[in-house]
Amino acid sequence: MRFYSQPHQYYCGIDLHTRTLSLCLLDAAGAIRLEATLPPDRDRLATTLAPYRNGLVIGCECLFAWYWLADWCAEQGIPFVLGHALYLRAVHGGKTKTDAVDAAKLARLLRGGTFAEAYVYPNAMRATRDLLRRRTYLVRQRATLIAHLQTTFLQYNLPAPQKKLAYAANRADLDLSVFPDPSTRSMLEADLAVAAALDAQVKRLEAELVRTAKVHDPQTFARLRSVPGIGPVLALIMLYEVQSIHRFEHEGQFLSYARLVGGVRESAGKSKGTGGRKIGNAHLKWAFGEAACLMLRESGKAKTWVARKERKVGKPRALGALACRIGRTVYHLWRKQASFDAAKFLAS
Repeated sequence: MRFYSQPHQYYCGIDLHTRTLSLCLLDAAGAIRLEATLPPDRDRLATTLAPYRNGLVIGCECLFAWYWLADWCAEQGIPFVLGHALYLRAVHGGKTKTDAVDAAKLARLLRGGTFAEAYVYPNAMRATRDLLRRRTYLVRQRATLIAHLQTTFLQYNLPAPQKKLAYAANRADLDLSVFPDPSTRSMLEADLAVAAALDAQVKRLEAELVRTAKVHDPQTFARLRSVPGIGPVLALIMLYEVQSIHRFEHEGQFLSYARLVGGVRESAGKSKGTGGRKIGNAHLKWAFGEAACLMLRESGKAKTWVARKERKVGKPRALGALACRIGRTVYHLWRKQASFDAAKFLAS
């Protein structure tokens, strides 16, 4: 975890909401110079902070409304620090919790060098990343509808469809006349109609995202797809969730961010196990898990390697080890601008 420790003349903590923002501004000695609650208006914020612009740094917690504040700071030339919400425990641990108190705590953490940083995703690729995440949401909604279709057959003790309903052509041939009640048929017809609409939207978004990736970083996109098991969708997720591999100084940081390794818990020289596996990027965790499963379909050597590992540690940990190995490979081929080497991948 990185902590912001740069010295400044003024430190401003902002507790940001959609309709209001509370700010607390400290000087280098820790004295409160300004406290205010404002609407989230750029001009009003600029006027309020104008006397303290020289040597000012602004920090806020990583919640969904931070985009405009980061962009405003970039336009104004003001250093902006995004706080990691899970690590800012001092904000949530007090007896009294108000917007003004939270803003003061953020300012003091920023001044004291204990403000845990999160990554400020660049504006140029931010909208595409959000579009990609929306595509993932739509795919999961479609999967929920398909699962409901299948379970309804089982609910009425009818033979389940033999073909995979994930494919639109198979859903078109689905016979709903086996259900005697018209309300049940109407319910399933609604599921099919919404799933078909989602099919069209997902297909459109995927084509648009691939075109955009070939503009933003075509070389990295192609290198990611050279890894067996990583197709265009998984390559898109890795490309836009990471954005720049140089954010990570070594592979351990990258694997931790992708939730592929756990943390260490130790006290008084005794190991207390691992923890913190849910700290990191959930989208990357899912992508590398999917890549491991898909690699087993394509690579006989990977299947042999996992089977050997499985005899020692069990199937879940063996698949996790393969996903971790894929993550390590992605880190190095991205950083070194190299292509996938199957001989090196399972050499050890």
